[in-house]
Amino acid sequence: MNFFRGVMGGQAAGPQPSGAETIQKLCDRVASSTLLEDRRDAVRALKSLSKKYRMEVGTQAMDHLINILQTDRSDSEILGYALDTLYNIICNDEEEEQDESEDENAQKLSDDLGAQFTETFIQDPEHITLLLTLLEEFDFHVRWPGVKLLTALLKNQGVQLQGIILVSPMGVSRLMDLLADSREVIRNDGLLLLQQLTKGNAAIQKIVAFENAFERLLDIITEEGSSDGGIVVEDCLLLLLNLLKNNSSNQNFFKEGSYIQRMKPWFEVGDDNSGWSAQKVTNLHLMLQLVRVMVSPVNSPGATASCQKSMYQCGLLQQLCTILMATGVPADILTETINTVSEVIRGSQINQDYFASVNAPSNPPRPAIVVLLMSMVNERQPFVLRCAVLYCFQCFLYKNQKGQGEIVATLLPSTIDANSISAGQLLCGGLFSADSLSNWCAAVALAHALQDNLNQKEQLLRVQLATSLGKPPVSLLQQCTNILSQGDKIVRRGSKVQTRVGLLMLLCTWISNCPIAVTHFLHNQENVPFLTAQISENLGEDERLVQGLCALLLGICIYYNDNSLENYTKEKLKQLIEKRIGKENFVEKLGFITKHELYSRAAQKPQPIFPSPEQMLFDHEFTKLVKELEGVITKAVHKSSEEEKKEEEVKKTLEQHDNIVTQYKELIREQDAQIQELKEQVASMTSQNEQLQTTITQQLSQIQQHKDQYNILKLKLGKENQSQSNSQGDTSQVNGLQTEELSQLREEVEELRKQHTLLQTQLGDKDALINTLRSAPVQSAEAPAGGPDHTELLQELEALRGQVQSQSDEITQLKTERQDLLRRAEAGSSDTVSSSDGSLDSTKMAELESRLSQSSVLTERLKEEAKSLSQRRAELEQQLASATSTVAILQAEKTKLQGEVQESKKEQDDLLMLLADQDHKIHSLKQRLKDLGETVEDEDDLDARDQTDDDEEEDDEDED
Repeated sequence: MNFFRGVMGGQAAGPQPSGAETIQKLCDRVASSTLLEDRRDAVRALKSLSKKYRMEVGTQAMDHLINILQTDRSDSEILGYALDTLYNIICNDEEEEQDESEDENAQKLSDDLGAQFTETFIQDPEHITLLLTLLEEFDFHVRWPGVKLLTALLKNQGVQLQGIILVSPMGVSRLMDLLADSREVIRNDGLLLLQQLTKGNAAIQKIVAFENAFERLLDIITEEGSSDGGIVVEDCLLLLLNLLKNNSSNQNFFKEGSYIQRMKPWFEVGDDNSGWSAQKVTNLHLMLQLVRVMVSPVNSPGATASCQKSMYQCGLLQQLCTILMATGVPADILTETINTVSEVIRGSQINQDYFASVNAPSNPPRPAIVVLLMSMVNERQPFVLRCAVLYCFQCFLYKNQKGQGEIVATLLPSTIDANSISAGQLLCGGLFSADSLSNWCAAVALAHALQDNLNQKEQLLRVQLATSLGKPPVSLLQQCTNILSQGDKIVRRGSKVQTRVGLLMLLCTWISNCPIAVTHFLHNQENVPFLTAQISENLGEDERLVQGLCALLLGICIYYNDNSLENYTKEKLKQLIEKRIGKENFVEKLGFITKHELYSRAAQKPQPIFPSPEQMLFDHEFTKLVKELEGVITKAVHKSSEEEKKEEEVKKTLEQHDNIVTQYKELIREQDAQIQELKEQVASMTSQNEQLQTTITQQLSQIQQHKDQYNILKLKLGKENQSQSNSQGDTSQVNGLQTEELSQLREEVEELRKQHTLLQTQLGDKDALINTLRSAPVQSAEAPAGGPDHTELLQELEALRGQVQSQSDEITQLKTERQDLLRRAEAGSSDTVSSSDGSLDSTKMAELESRLSQSSVLTERLKEEAKSLSQRRAELEQQLASATSTVAILQAEKTKLQGEVQESKKEQDDLLMLLADQDHKIHSLKQRLKDLGETVEDEDDLDARDQTDDDEEEDDEDED
């Protein structure tokens, strides 16, 4: 300890060691000491020396300090000393550096030293992983210096450290946990750490956003007092800007998470705006920038439109307009609010309509647009404020034909109100004022009212201006050209480059793509000579830009000329250019516009941002027009009259072709519509067909099921009848409550038996009739047997006998069917007999139940039997249902049998007719035989013989 006493305090005897030697001894002590207290004291001593001897400590002790972080994880005190020491040698503290050195070279050397130590530390990515692990320690003396050390490392080597943290497992999540720390110091330094971490790295920005950063940051801003908060609110807003700027994924996540709605309370400014602190101005400025990030013109159009819609629906736009019209708001906040409102309404019709309806709190109320234009044309207003108002007016008219029409309408004679100041009057006043900046702003604003709107360009030609008393009014177009061409006091004001450039941009925008405006411009005989004179002169550098714009204006007069004026047709204007200027010189002057430095700057962004009023020369939308027209004007100037005629012919041919193509397109559209209707009909019919097919399939399956059930019932009919007789007897004995249903069934069976008996008698009659029919042809067939040999007659009789035999076979088949029916009828009768026996048993069962009911001892047993009786009753109901179905089947078979009987009657009638014919033939044959003198037997003999034959056949059948 004497060693440390000599280092830390007290003078020891003898020569004092140098700083490097002391640091070397401390490093040896850190590396070799086995006691934790010794190592802790050595690290504390290194910390105290790390600021004064930064290079020595960083060079000799860094490895030992990292080893302490790895090995002594259990002692938070030594970890805190080691982290503080590393922070002192890596951090480039400006104040400390300024105290130590007096020149810039020393400052630069110190910055290089911090970067060198940072690079040494991050050579091994495990060191960063170790720091991230230490951040999980809740101890203040470990967590806070760890946060500061990581922040210093990110400041020195941000890109390399971002790559290491990005691939580290749970690296970003551990850093996000710092925002939830209850200790404000750690939370605030965690904000600074995340600011450095998210700079320029989209991947880390996305991870931080999806780690619920938006929710936490907005909660912190609300807790700290929103715009009235302190530096913590500023840090949160800076981190939000890092996460959202140029990151479409995070912007979409911010919008879908409904965080735009939570921004509205930030802009609730009270009536008393006298006391605005510097921190509040800074906070509100950052909040406005955050709104602009969401609706920036560089974002995708769909995302910007969606955010604009959300800002209108949640009332954020209304709140911004309130600040816009409030009094006492600082100038820089008012300027940034105007720029913010501009981008919120740019290209959004709903927001533009709302902005047009906003009125300033004045007496009488004036539209906000008029109030802003008054500031724009007022040369006493700040330059940045006038630029912001111009940008707001441009955004209001961007893709807003309705707003363009309203602005132009304030200039027309029929709508001018002498008692109030309108936007048109302010623009005209600024256009012809003595201030060149007002001239330029008013010309650009009026050009935006005509942008891509042919109707308003034609309407503006009607505007008449009264220049002085006693002189007739002149048109606005004529007055603009007079300022450029006349040689009085107006010219001296217009000789300023800014004024002339603004007027030329207005005229180019006005007459482009508007042949009527070109004709009005050329109708003034002084305009073309003035333009050619301006282009052909050799002027200074500043005037070359004016010459280029004059060449552009003259080129527009050529390209959009409809040849309605004989003196200034396309061909004559080109001849004039060739004689007075020269085609090559004209193209060279025209190309000077795009080569100008300020042209390139204006073409980058829609917002007019200029460092000084003198550099305010080009408008963003005008640069697009120049880019579009430069090539076509160059081609138009170089083309000859023959080429133009050919082009006109080609154009006519193309127009005819386009008309034919249009007709075919319409025909194709009609056919497509018809085809679409037919497709829909086919689709509907197909669906109906599928439904019908499904229905048919279901019905067929049901029919098949019914057939199968019918066959099964038919097969089980015999067994069921036999079992039914026994079961009905048992059930009737048990349950005497079904006697009525059994009696009904018995009556139905009795009726069926009668029907069977009647059918049997009918069949007997039919058999008798068949026997008589059979006996007749046999007798007639045997008659010629004993007579002479007549071959033809015998063959005919033999054929008749074959027919009779076939009829007899059919009759035999009918007999068998009759016997089957008789068997079924007998089975039904047996069922009725069994049911009658069952009724007798049921009476006995009733007596038994009445006898048992008198006995109180057997009550419980009777209850159980009652349960069983109810079950058997259910079975009986099922059996009765099956019997009912059997009866229905028998009735169906009876109907079928009746039909067969009717068919057999028809066949018998046919057979009788045939037998009658046969009898007639036989009788005629007998008569012929008698006439021939042959002996013919009588019918009685034949009947006797047939009778004997029938008896023999019946005996044979009985034996069979």
